[in-house]
Amino acid sequence: MYLIKRLRLYLTLKLFYTRYMKKSILAGVAASLLVGVLVIIIVTSYQSVQPVVTRAKLAAKEAVPAPPLPASPKLDRLQIQAIRDRTYLASTLSVTQDLGDQGGYHETISSFQSDGLTQYALVSTPNTVKPPGGWPVVILAHGYINPATYLAAGPNYASTISELARAGYLVVKPDYRGHGRSQGIAEGGHFSPVYTYDVLNLIATVKKYPVANPARIGLLGHSLGGHVALRTIVVSKDIKATVFMAGVVGSMHDLLYDWPQSPITRDQPAAVVQKVRAGVIGEYGTPETNPHFWESASAINFVADVTGPVQINQAVGDNVVPRLFSDHLAAALTAKHKSVQYYQYPGNDHQFSQNHSLLMQRILTFYAANL
Repeated sequence: MYLIKRLRLYLTLKLFYTRYMKKSILAGVAASLLVGVLVIIIVTSYQSVQPVVTRAKLAAKEAVPAPPLPASPKLDRLQIQAIRDRTYLASTLSVTQDLGDQGGYHETISSFQSDGLTQYALVSTPNTVKPPGGWPVVILAHGYINPATYLAAGPNYASTISELARAGYLVVKPDYRGHGRSQGIAEGGHFSPVYTYDVLNLIATVKKYPVANPARIGLLGHSLGGHVALRTIVVSKDIKATVFMAGVVGSMHDLLYDWPQSPITRDQPAAVVQKVRAGVIGEYGTPETNPHFWESASAINFVADVTGPVQINQAVGDNVVPRLFSDHLAAALTAKHKSVQYYQYPGNDHQFSQNHSLLMQRILTFYAANL
């Protein structure tokens, strides 16, 4: 198109000079010069345009789309970030059995939903007048009890619950899935996060419970429940104060290599719990062969995100859960400048039966100050 326009201009000028200046030699010379100039302009213009067009076409042909960004590696459910990435939904805490007055507090067995499963919890409510904002709450994450024989209103933790409830705390002790009448499969509390899911879903439910104060939720974890509680407080921002009693609160490396006479291999239901444990190790190796994975699954490595003060209680001669775990947690919290109290008790007293009075005095003082 460009060349056609230039040729038309050339022919028009040639006709003008031929018709009107034909008899003038000077005009002829001028015409010849003009024609030469036009030819030069046409050729030069074509040469200057052609490479640009060619380069543009070549660039278009040679353009290669940028490679897509690599997908983020899929997290395993045991990793703390994977637990954080889930959604925990509130449900209704509904009474299914009224256990009546217990002398200073009232007890019920109530149900709630966790990941679509109906779960049960023992709920102990003070008989005192409800405070304006609702009762402060203590969620009790219990230790290992054979799921097949577990009872929501069983004798375990009865004295601890009664003292907390009579002191004005709404105490909620969830079963964990697969325990007692609670639906789901009991997978164990160490190599599976499902018990932690249950506590996190319970927290969301308790926050909506009409007589509870959603801004005053505390946590108490004993033994296996200590592991559940530690995972919980590095995920949830709703826990204002946490107490550990002989908790399994070390790293995953500690659990596998620094736990003499570990009861993990005897946890029930053995077929399920050991399959879960073997599956994780089979896929990711051990803490020695794949330290990065196991560090990312160790809640103790995330205590920088703990939002409330912590109290640790440990018997020095405990032969069920070694003191080393509590030592490591106290050190990790201190290193992150968290508020921590660490109390040690004499003897082999995993259940704190020998030191119960002193233990409860310290727990009640701690909650009174922080919850």
